[in-house]
Amino acid sequence: MLLTPPARSPHWRVHASRLTILNETAKETTTIRRPFKAAAPTKDGPRSNRDIRVPRVQLIDAEGQNRGDVSINDALLLAEEAGLDLVEISPNAVPPVVKILDLGKLKYANQKKAAEARKNQKVIEIKEIKMRPNIDSHDYETKMKAVRRFFEEGDKVKLTLRFRGREMAHMELGMQLLNKVREEVATIAKVEAEPKLEGRQMMMVLAPR
Repeated sequence: MLLTPPARSPHWRVHASRLTILNETAKETTTIRRPFKAAAPTKDGPRSNRDIRVPRVQLIDAEGQNRGDVSINDALLLAEEAGLDLVEISPNAVPPVVKILDLGKLKYANQKKAAEARKNQKVIEIKEIKMRPNIDSHDYETKMKAVRRFFEEGDKVKLTLRFRGREMAHMELGMQLLNKVREEVATIAKVEAEPKLEGRQMMMVLAPR
């Protein structure tokens, strides 16, 4: 007796059809990612040598003589013959002004100048000194040493007096103390903000002369 293969289930046909559709959809939605390309690095400082891409320049030679309008190739050749660099010193001129010099020495000089400027630049700060209206003489002298040191360093000083309890009834003691400080440092400092009362605190700001 001959055996006939069982007929395929209609459900199989449906599943196969869905599988085909899914595969085709996946193919259509596949995207190709391009490799990331980093931007070219930028150079600091003036353009020099082959980075100067203009046909003509106004040339100042290594001796400081103005050679006038010359081609960039002639300027580069003269710089190479002198064993130096061709540096653009005035890019907005027409034509741009270039000079034959030692680029390494120029960068070193600029870095040294910037370092000196940062060293000489002083950020003025406001230092706070807190006192009590009835401060004793030893604490007062200690506080005043700090005040004078801050003035020598170029900083401002904010004097803050704090009143407690019944001390609020004797505000004149705080004013007398601030006036005493003002007189002691009059030759090296000036009053920037006059004494004023805020809540339980009396404050005055002094700045170095």
